[in-house]
Amino acid sequence: PCGTSHWSRATRPRHSGGIPSCRVTTMLKVHHHMGRLTHTLTAGLGLAEALDRLHQSGLGGLPVLDEQKRLIGFLSEQDCIPSLLTGSYHCDTRTRVEDLMNRSPLSVGPDESILDLARQMADAKPKIYPVLQQGKVIGIISRRQVMQVLNQQMKVCQQT
Repeated sequence: PCGTSHWSRATRPRHSGGIPSCRVTTMLKVHHHMGRLTHTLTAGLGLAEALDRLHQSGLGGLPVLDEQKRLIGFLSEQDCIPSLLTGSYHCDTRTRVEDLMNRSPLSVGPDESILDLARQMADAKPKIYPVLQQGKVIGIISRRQVMQVLNQQMKVCQQT
């Protein structure tokens, strides 16, 4: 309930319907809910291998890292579809990750609020965000994970 260490009763706002809402504090940080990054891509990787890694990861996109493990891009399944259509029709296997990746990917820090990330996700297209600490990718968080966390918190509020 809102009286636990996860919530603050004293400062919780009320929404327009007059029903009290809970205010999220320290427990809803990205690092508490991010997933371990098991697969990554490099810029020179071919499209077929990149898609294999995407499918093995179970995610809809993966970060692209340089030799020092710094984030230099992001490749999503959506980014691949046009080239996959053309490449499969013309048997063109020359496409590389660097040809398709988003070179200005959005990312999030481990100490950022899940609420702030949810707001960002509501306005931006990415469904998956790399989690960066000191320039290095330390994990990944998806829209599904954010929604699960917020849903759990909503259920806690319903119990009060």
